[in-house]
Amino acid sequence: MQKRKQIYEGKAKILYETDSPDHLIQYFKDDATAFNAAKKGTIVDKGVMNNKISSRIFQFLEKEGIPTHFEKQLSDREMLVKRVSIVPLEVIVRNVAAGSLCKLLGIAEGRRLACSTLEFCFKEDKLNDPMINEYHIRALELASDADIETIKRYTFKINELMKGFFKALNIDLVDFKLEFGRFKGQIILADEISPDTCRLWEVGTGAKLDKDRFRRDLGNIEEAYQEVLARVSR
Repeated sequence: MQKRKQIYEGKAKILYETDSPDHLIQYFKDDATAFNAAKKGTIVDKGVMNNKISSRIFQFLEKEGIPTHFEKQLSDREMLVKRVSIVPLEVIVRNVAAGSLCKLLGIAEGRRLACSTLEFCFKEDKLNDPMINEYHIRALELASDADIETIKRYTFKINELMKGFFKALNIDLVDFKLEFGRFKGQIILADEISPDTCRLWEVGTGAKLDKDRFRRDLGNIEEAYQEVLARVSR
């Protein structure tokens, strides 16, 4: 697949057109951001690690019946993906209290929730991606009722699949963010699944193996990403 012009650059990835109207090349950068880009830095080889981790997880989810934009890994930093129209929502699943949920509800980090929760955020950097509900989504015509139900159904299935996937690697899936897109009228999973988009804690030690090491200046950031890659590559 031939790479053509760049059409988008975000905080962590660049998208390029290809000679196929239905496909893009997604390039993973080493740039790291937190707190809606208020904090910026670089994680050495993050792009390489996230590309490989995402590729492995997308392949796993596809086998379990989740449609995704992933086609194949092209190189250390690039994957071929379907060209989707992104639904402007971030979908967040929480299994354990951490991060903004603790601040929002005044609960201690590490509290295991009685049930998994789902949050929608409006994907708009200028507004700091505010949390919204299904009424806002309908009012702003961000997605149809059928799309919302499909997204929720896929999201909870993905959560159950990924909890089992990571548990087998001695990792607790604390929370994660998903994005979805439309491809030829179908809602499919898009973006990436990596330590950038998931909170991953080692079972037993509670060691953080994700971007919180960057957010909180915990050190050993590259080592944490490398550990996740080593485990998902087994």
